Amino acid sequence: MAQPPQIAILGAGIFVKTQYIPRLAEISNLFVLRAIWSRTEESARSAVEIAQKHFPNVECKWGDAGLEEIIKDSSITGVAVVLAGQTMVDMSLTLLKAGKHVLQEKPASATVDEAEKALTHYNSLSATLTQQPIWAVAENYRFEPAFIEGKRLISEIGEMMNIQIIVEGAMNSSNPYFASSWRRQFVGGFILDMGVHFVAGLRMLVGCEITSLSSMNSHVDKTLPPPDNISSMFQLENGCSGVFVMVVSSKSPKVIWRVVGLNGVLQVDRGNKDGKHGYSVSLHMADGQSKSFFYPFSGVTDELKAFLSDVSTANLKKDHSSHIDPRLSFAEGARDVAVLDAMLESGKRQGALVQVKKF
Repeated sequence: MAQPPQIAILGAGIFVKTQYIPRLAEISNLFVLRAIWSRTEESARSAVEIAQKHFPNVECKWGDAGLEEIIKDSSITGVAVVLAGQTMVDMSLTLLKAGKHVLQEKPASATVDEAEKALTHYNSLSATLTQQPIWAVAENYRFEPAFIEGKRLISEIGEMMNIQIIVEGAMNSSNPYFASSWRRQFVGGFILDMGVHFVAGLRMLVGCEITSLSSMNSHVDKTLPPPDNISSMFQLENGCSGVFVMVVSSKSPKVIWRVVGLNGVLQVDRGNKDGKHGYSVSLHMADGQSKSFFYPFSGVTDELKAFLSDVSTANLKKDHSSHIDPRLSFAEGARDVAVLDAMLESGKRQGALVQVKKF
Protein backbone atom coordinates (compact mmCIF):
# COMPACT_ATOMS: atom_id res chain seq x y z
CA MET A 1 0.00 0.00 0.00
CA ALA A 2 1.43 3.38 -1.03
CA GLN A 3 2.15 5.85 1.72
CA PRO A 4 0.09 9.09 1.51
CA PRO A 5 2.14 12.02 0.18
CA GLN A 6 3.62 14.45 2.67
CA ILE A 7 3.00 18.10 1.81
CA ALA A 8 3.79 21.59 3.04
CA ILE A 9 1.93 24.88 2.63
CA LEU A 10 3.80 28.09 1.85
CA GLY A 11 1.66 31.00 2.99
CA ALA A 12 -0.41 31.79 6.05
CA GLY A 13 -2.85 34.41 4.83
CA ILE A 14 -6.63 34.64 4.75
CA PHE A 15 -7.10 32.04 2.02
CA VAL A 16 -4.92 29.46 3.76
CA LYS A 17 -6.76 29.94 7.05
CA THR A 18 -10.32 30.07 5.68
CA GLN A 19 -10.11 27.73 2.68
CA TYR A 20 -7.01 25.54 2.48
CA ILE A 21 -6.95 24.31 6.06
CA PRO A 22 -10.72 23.55 6.32
CA ARG A 23 -10.85 21.94 2.86
CA LEU A 24 -7.72 19.87 3.49
CA ALA A 25 -9.22 18.75 6.80
CA GLU A 26 -12.11 17.20 4.83
CA ILE A 27 -9.67 14.92 2.97
CA SER A 28 -7.01 14.44 5.66
CA ASN A 29 -6.91 10.69 4.96
CA LEU A 30 -5.28 11.37 1.59
CA PHE A 31 -2.05 13.04 2.76
CA VAL A 32 0.14 14.14 5.67
CA LEU A 33 0.42 17.88 6.33
CA ARG A 34 4.01 18.27 7.47
CA ALA A 35 4.53 22.01 7.67
CA ILE A 36 3.15 25.49 7.17
CA TRP A 37 5.64 28.22 6.27
CA SER A 38 5.45 31.99 6.25
CA ARG A 39 7.97 34.81 6.04
CA THR A 40 7.50 35.66 9.73
CA GLU A 41 7.20 33.45 12.79
CA GLU A 42 4.09 35.28 13.97
CA SER A 43 2.25 34.71 10.70
CA ALA A 44 3.28 31.04 10.49
CA ARG A 45 2.21 30.35 14.06
CA SER A 46 -1.20 31.97 13.52
CA ALA A 47 -1.94 29.50 10.70
CA VAL A 48 -0.41 26.49 12.46
CA GLU A 49 -2.58 27.17 15.50
CA ILE A 50 -5.68 26.76 13.32
CA ALA A 51 -4.30 23.75 11.47
CA GLN A 52 -3.35 21.86 14.63
CA LYS A 53 -7.03 21.29 15.41
CA HIS A 54 -7.07 18.97 12.40
CA PHE A 55 -3.37 18.18 11.94
CA PRO A 56 -1.80 17.96 15.43
CA ASN A 57 1.68 17.11 14.13
CA VAL A 58 2.03 19.96 11.63
CA GLU A 59 5.30 21.87 12.03
CA CYS A 60 5.75 25.62 12.04
CA LYS A 61 8.39 27.01 9.64
CA TRP A 62 9.34 30.60 8.85
CA GLY A 63 11.94 32.76 7.17
CA ASP A 64 14.78 31.68 4.89
CA ALA A 65 15.90 28.92 7.24
CA GLY A 66 12.43 27.37 7.43
CA LEU A 67 12.03 27.48 3.67
CA GLU A 68 15.40 25.82 3.17
CA GLU A 69 14.38 23.02 5.56
CA ILE A 70 11.27 22.31 3.49
CA ILE A 71 13.23 22.36 0.23
CA LYS A 72 15.88 19.96 1.54
CA ASP A 73 13.41 17.57 3.17
CA SER A 74 13.07 14.78 0.62
CA SER A 75 10.08 13.30 2.45
CA ILE A 76 8.02 16.39 1.55
CA THR A 77 7.09 15.72 -2.07
CA GLY A 78 4.27 18.24 -2.62
CA VAL A 79 4.03 21.94 -1.78
CA ALA A 80 1.06 24.30 -2.01
CA VAL A 81 2.21 27.84 -2.84
CA VAL A 82 -0.35 30.34 -1.54
CA LEU A 83 1.60 33.60 -1.50
CA ALA A 84 1.34 37.10 -2.92
CA GLY A 85 0.71 36.97 -6.66
CA GLN A 86 3.92 38.84 -7.44
CA THR A 87 6.09 36.15 -5.83
CA MET A 88 4.32 32.86 -6.61
CA VAL A 89 5.94 32.03 -9.94
CA ASP A 90 9.51 32.54 -8.68
CA MET A 91 8.78 30.52 -5.55
CA SER A 92 7.15 27.74 -7.57
CA LEU A 93 10.15 27.50 -9.90
CA THR A 94 12.52 27.33 -6.92
CA LEU A 95 10.56 24.37 -5.54
CA LEU A 96 10.23 22.67 -8.92
CA LYS A 97 13.99 22.87 -9.44
CA ALA A 98 14.33 21.07 -6.12
CA GLY A 99 12.09 18.28 -7.45
CA LYS A 100 8.95 19.21 -5.49
CA HIS A 101 5.49 18.84 -7.00
CA VAL A 102 3.78 22.25 -6.78
CA LEU A 103 0.17 23.37 -6.48
CA GLN A 104 0.28 27.12 -7.05
CA GLU A 105 -2.67 29.35 -6.31
CA LYS A 106 -4.17 31.38 -9.12
CA PRO A 107 -3.53 33.58 -10.98
CA ALA A 108 -0.90 31.52 -12.79
CA SER A 109 1.21 34.65 -13.33
CA ALA A 110 1.06 38.42 -13.13
CA THR A 111 1.50 38.85 -16.90
CA VAL A 112 1.66 36.83 -20.11
CA ASP A 113 5.40 37.54 -20.38
CA GLU A 114 6.00 36.05 -16.93
CA ALA A 115 4.00 32.95 -17.87
CA GLU A 116 5.96 32.44 -21.09
CA LYS A 117 9.34 32.71 -19.35
CA ALA A 118 8.15 30.44 -16.52
CA LEU A 119 7.02 27.70 -18.91
CA THR A 120 10.37 27.84 -20.70
CA HIS A 121 12.19 27.37 -17.38
CA TYR A 122 9.83 24.57 -16.35
CA ASN A 123 10.22 22.67 -19.61
CA SER A 124 14.01 22.86 -19.29
CA LEU A 125 13.89 21.02 -15.96
CA SER A 126 13.42 17.73 -17.80
CA ALA A 127 17.10 17.93 -18.78
CA THR A 128 18.33 18.08 -15.19
CA LEU A 129 15.83 16.06 -13.11
CA THR A 130 15.15 12.33 -13.25
CA GLN A 131 11.41 13.05 -13.08
CA GLN A 132 9.78 16.28 -14.18
CA PRO A 133 7.72 17.48 -11.22
CA ILE A 134 4.06 18.47 -11.45
CA TRP A 135 3.28 22.17 -11.74
CA ALA A 136 -0.41 22.66 -11.07
CA VAL A 137 -2.44 25.86 -10.81
CA ALA A 138 -5.40 25.85 -8.43
CA GLU A 139 -8.36 27.14 -10.44
CA ASN A 140 -11.38 25.73 -8.63
CA TYR A 141 -13.89 26.81 -11.31
CA ARG A 142 -12.61 24.02 -13.57
CA PHE A 143 -13.62 21.57 -10.82
CA GLU A 144 -16.97 23.06 -9.81
CA PRO A 145 -19.77 20.55 -10.58
CA ALA A 146 -21.90 23.32 -12.10
CA PHE A 147 -19.35 24.00 -14.84
CA ILE A 148 -18.74 20.31 -15.41
CA GLU A 149 -22.50 19.87 -15.89
CA GLY A 150 -22.73 23.03 -18.02
CA LYS A 151 -19.97 21.75 -20.29
CA ARG A 152 -21.90 18.49 -20.69
CA LEU A 153 -25.17 20.30 -21.53
CA ILE A 154 -23.74 22.90 -23.94
CA SER A 155 -24.18 20.65 -26.98
CA GLU A 156 -27.95 20.64 -26.43
CA ILE A 157 -28.34 24.32 -27.33
CA GLY A 158 -26.95 23.79 -30.83
CA GLU A 159 -24.63 26.17 -32.64
CA MET A 160 -23.60 29.07 -30.41
CA MET A 161 -24.86 32.52 -31.44
CA ASN A 162 -23.87 34.76 -28.54
CA ILE A 163 -22.29 34.68 -25.09
CA GLN A 164 -22.74 37.07 -22.18
CA ILE A 165 -20.75 37.12 -18.96
CA ILE A 166 -21.85 39.66 -16.38
CA VAL A 167 -19.81 39.95 -13.21
CA GLU A 168 -20.80 42.43 -10.51
CA GLY A 169 -18.44 41.76 -7.62
CA ALA A 170 -18.58 42.65 -3.95
CA MET A 171 -15.07 43.95 -3.31
CA ASN A 172 -15.85 46.54 -0.64
CA SER A 173 -14.58 47.30 2.86
CA SER A 174 -16.54 44.37 4.34
CA ASN A 175 -14.70 41.89 2.10
CA PRO A 176 -11.70 40.30 3.88
CA TYR A 177 -9.54 40.74 0.75
CA PHE A 178 -10.34 44.45 0.34
CA ALA A 179 -7.24 45.56 2.25
CA SER A 180 -4.94 42.95 0.65
CA SER A 181 -1.81 44.93 -0.23
CA TRP A 182 -0.49 42.56 -2.92
CA ARG A 183 -3.80 42.54 -4.77
CA ARG A 184 -3.89 46.33 -4.71
CA GLN A 185 -0.36 46.49 -6.11
CA PHE A 186 -1.04 43.81 -8.72
CA VAL A 187 -1.10 44.56 -12.45
CA GLY A 188 -4.75 45.37 -13.10
CA GLY A 189 -5.62 45.44 -9.40
CA PHE A 190 -8.48 43.13 -8.45
CA ILE A 191 -9.46 42.61 -12.11
CA LEU A 192 -6.79 39.97 -12.73
CA ASP A 193 -7.02 38.17 -9.38
CA MET A 194 -10.82 37.97 -9.51
CA GLY A 195 -11.25 37.84 -13.27
CA VAL A 196 -9.35 34.62 -13.95
CA HIS A 197 -12.17 32.71 -12.22
CA PHE A 198 -14.81 34.06 -14.58
CA VAL A 199 -12.66 33.54 -17.66
CA ALA A 200 -11.97 29.96 -16.52
CA GLY A 201 -15.72 29.41 -16.18
CA LEU A 202 -16.32 30.79 -19.67
CA ARG A 203 -13.60 28.67 -21.28
CA MET A 204 -14.84 25.58 -19.44
CA LEU A 205 -18.42 26.06 -20.64
CA VAL A 206 -17.77 26.81 -24.32
CA GLY A 207 -14.89 24.36 -24.76
CA CYS A 208 -12.81 26.61 -27.00
CA GLU A 209 -10.48 29.60 -26.80
CA ILE A 210 -10.93 33.35 -27.12
CA THR A 211 -8.88 34.54 -30.08
CA SER A 212 -9.31 38.33 -30.03
CA LEU A 213 -11.04 41.07 -28.07
CA SER A 214 -11.58 44.77 -27.59
CA SER A 215 -12.08 46.36 -24.16
CA MET A 216 -13.00 49.71 -22.69
CA ASN A 217 -11.86 49.98 -19.08
CA SER A 218 -12.49 52.63 -16.44
CA HIS A 219 -11.66 53.61 -12.87
CA VAL A 220 -14.70 54.93 -11.02
CA ASP A 221 -14.50 53.71 -7.40
CA LYS A 222 -11.38 55.43 -6.05
CA THR A 223 -11.25 53.11 -3.03
CA LEU A 224 -10.15 50.41 -5.48
CA PRO A 225 -7.00 50.18 -7.64
CA PRO A 226 -7.46 50.81 -11.39
CA PRO A 227 -9.21 49.63 -13.40
CA ASP A 228 -12.35 48.62 -11.53
CA ASN A 229 -14.61 48.21 -14.58
CA ILE A 230 -14.15 46.30 -17.85
CA SER A 231 -16.49 46.10 -20.83
CA SER A 232 -15.10 43.73 -23.44
CA MET A 233 -16.25 42.26 -26.74
CA PHE A 234 -14.56 39.00 -27.69
CA GLN A 235 -14.54 36.37 -30.41
CA LEU A 236 -14.08 32.63 -29.96
CA GLU A 237 -12.12 30.40 -32.31
CA ASN A 238 -15.45 28.83 -33.37
CA GLY A 239 -16.57 32.24 -34.70
CA CYS A 240 -19.06 33.03 -31.95
CA SER A 241 -18.79 36.45 -30.31
CA GLY A 242 -19.74 37.66 -26.88
CA VAL A 243 -19.43 40.27 -24.17
CA PHE A 244 -17.60 40.17 -20.86
CA VAL A 245 -18.61 42.86 -18.36
CA MET A 246 -16.93 43.06 -14.96
CA VAL A 247 -17.57 45.52 -12.13
CA VAL A 248 -15.26 44.89 -9.18
CA SER A 249 -17.60 46.36 -6.57
CA SER A 250 -21.37 46.54 -7.02
CA LYS A 251 -24.12 47.31 -4.52
CA SER A 252 -26.08 44.34 -5.88
CA PRO A 253 -23.58 41.57 -6.67
CA LYS A 254 -24.33 38.97 -9.35
CA VAL A 255 -22.39 36.62 -11.62
CA ILE A 256 -23.95 35.18 -14.80
CA TRP A 257 -22.64 33.14 -17.73
CA ARG A 258 -25.23 32.93 -20.55
CA VAL A 259 -24.73 31.07 -23.82
CA VAL A 260 -27.40 31.51 -26.52
CA GLY A 261 -27.64 28.79 -29.16
CA LEU A 262 -29.84 27.99 -32.14
CA ASN A 263 -31.83 25.44 -30.11
CA GLY A 264 -31.77 26.91 -26.62
CA VAL A 265 -30.03 28.87 -23.87
CA LEU A 266 -27.67 27.66 -21.16
CA GLN A 267 -27.16 29.87 -18.12
CA VAL A 268 -25.03 29.52 -14.98
CA ASP A 269 -25.75 31.86 -12.05
CA ARG A 270 -23.91 32.25 -8.80
CA GLY A 271 -26.22 32.18 -5.78
CA ASN A 272 -27.34 30.14 -2.78
CA LYS A 273 -29.96 27.58 -1.91
CA ASP A 274 -30.92 26.17 1.48
CA GLY A 275 -28.13 28.21 3.07
CA LYS A 276 -25.44 26.82 0.75
CA HIS A 277 -23.48 28.97 -1.71
CA GLY A 278 -22.97 27.63 -5.19
CA TYR A 279 -24.22 27.85 -8.77
CA SER A 280 -27.49 27.14 -10.53
CA VAL A 281 -27.40 25.71 -14.04
CA SER A 282 -30.47 26.20 -16.21
CA LEU A 283 -31.22 24.96 -19.71
CA HIS A 284 -34.08 26.47 -21.73
CA MET A 285 -34.93 24.79 -25.03
CA ALA A 286 -36.76 26.08 -28.13
CA ASP A 287 -39.66 23.69 -27.53
CA GLY A 288 -40.41 25.32 -24.17
CA GLN A 289 -38.80 22.58 -22.10
CA SER A 290 -36.47 23.66 -19.33
CA LYS A 291 -34.49 22.15 -16.48
CA SER A 292 -32.51 23.61 -13.63
CA PHE A 293 -29.97 22.27 -11.13
CA PHE A 294 -28.16 23.73 -8.12
CA TYR A 295 -24.63 22.70 -7.17
CA PRO A 296 -22.99 23.86 -3.91
CA PHE A 297 -19.35 24.95 -4.05
CA SER A 298 -16.93 22.03 -3.94
CA GLY A 299 -14.25 22.97 -6.46
CA VAL A 300 -11.52 23.80 -3.96
CA THR A 301 -11.81 20.39 -2.30
CA ASP A 302 -12.01 18.61 -5.65
CA GLU A 303 -8.93 20.35 -7.08
CA LEU A 304 -6.95 19.49 -3.93
CA LYS A 305 -8.03 15.85 -4.30
CA ALA A 306 -6.90 15.85 -7.94
CA PHE A 307 -3.49 17.30 -7.08
CA LEU A 308 -2.92 14.82 -4.24
CA SER A 309 -3.92 11.96 -6.52
CA ASP A 310 -1.46 13.14 -9.17
CA VAL A 311 1.33 13.46 -6.57
CA SER A 312 0.61 9.97 -5.22
CA THR A 313 0.78 8.54 -8.73
CA ALA A 314 4.01 10.41 -9.51
CA ASN A 315 5.61 9.17 -6.28
CA LEU A 316 4.95 5.58 -7.34
CA LYS A 317 6.24 5.96 -10.89
CA LYS A 318 9.85 5.48 -11.83
CA ASP A 319 9.78 6.95 -15.33
CA HIS A 320 10.56 10.49 -16.39
CA SER A 321 7.09 11.92 -16.93
CA SER A 322 4.46 12.92 -14.37
CA HIS A 323 0.73 12.71 -15.04
CA ILE A 324 -1.38 15.78 -14.29
CA ASP A 325 -5.11 16.37 -14.53
CA PRO A 326 -5.32 18.70 -17.58
CA ARG A 327 -7.55 21.10 -15.63
CA LEU A 328 -4.67 21.73 -13.21
CA SER A 329 -1.94 22.44 -15.76
CA PHE A 330 0.03 25.68 -15.58
CA ALA A 331 -0.76 26.24 -19.27
CA GLU A 332 -4.49 26.24 -18.49
CA GLY A 333 -3.96 28.91 -15.83
CA ALA A 334 -1.79 30.89 -18.26
CA ARG A 335 -4.63 30.86 -20.83
CA ASP A 336 -6.94 32.49 -18.27
CA VAL A 337 -4.31 35.15 -17.55
CA ALA A 338 -3.79 35.74 -21.30
CA VAL A 339 -7.43 36.76 -21.75
CA LEU A 340 -7.34 39.25 -18.85
CA ASP A 341 -3.93 40.50 -19.96
CA ALA A 342 -5.38 41.22 -23.42
CA MET A 343 -8.38 43.03 -21.88
CA LEU A 344 -6.08 45.24 -19.81
CA GLU A 345 -3.87 45.92 -22.84
CA SER A 346 -6.84 46.78 -25.07
CA GLY A 347 -8.18 49.14 -22.41
CA LYS A 348 -4.87 50.99 -22.29
CA ARG A 349 -5.13 51.40 -26.07
CA GLN A 350 -8.69 52.81 -25.96
CA GLY A 351 -10.37 49.63 -27.15
CA ALA A 352 -7.91 48.52 -29.82
CA LEU A 353 -8.38 44.97 -31.07
CA VAL A 354 -5.90 42.66 -29.31
CA GLN A 355 -5.04 39.07 -30.21
CA VAL A 356 -5.03 36.76 -27.18
CA LYS A 357 -1.70 35.01 -26.60
CA LYS A 358 -1.85 31.24 -27.17
CA PHE A 359 -0.36 28.70 -24.74
